[in-house]
Amino acid sequence: MEVAAKSLLFYVKSKLDIREFDSKPIPVQVITEILEAARYTGSGKNLQHWRFVVIQDRKNIEKLAEDSITGKWAINGTLAILVLTDPSYDFHLLDAGRVVQNMQLVAWSHGIASGLFTRFDIEKLRRDFNIPEHLYPSAAVIFGYPPRKIIGKKARRPLRLLVFSEKFGEPFFK
Repeated sequence: MEVAAKSLLFYVKSKLDIREFDSKPIPVQVITEILEAARYTGSGKNLQHWRFVVIQDRKNIEKLAEDSITGKWAINGTLAILVLTDPSYDFHLLDAGRVVQNMQLVAWSHGIASGLFTRFDIEKLRRDFNIPEHLYPSAAVIFGYPPRKIIGKKARRPLRLLVFSEKFGEPFFK
């Protein structure tokens, strides 16, 4: 296994969701690596029930943006991956979130930014992308190179306000 040039925590801390992208295409080797990150993600009961639709054609990216309720900005992306999960499992949305995070982190390690949306006109989306009834479109992740350098600084609450020891309200950090 290769040792990353930067730590995983660096990518977690610096990854921002963006909605503007450069038109530079993403190499197929990088797309494959993003998909490998998805495939290796853990899932409830190891069911691996997710499926992925890779969208690169400009017309289909436009269709995806049209089929969205909150993702009209997706039209700016150079790559979209639809994450489909099996809603018969209570944990399907948790599994979708896990897979999305892994894909985004691997993309970011290659300098590729991303954003996501989760609200669709589901019937239109099913028709346009041939999604079977037994799968639920949990998320669309849009990828592309950022149009300018991203610093990736986030305002986050301090751990002392978020983490407790043994019982809620008991400080972990003294």
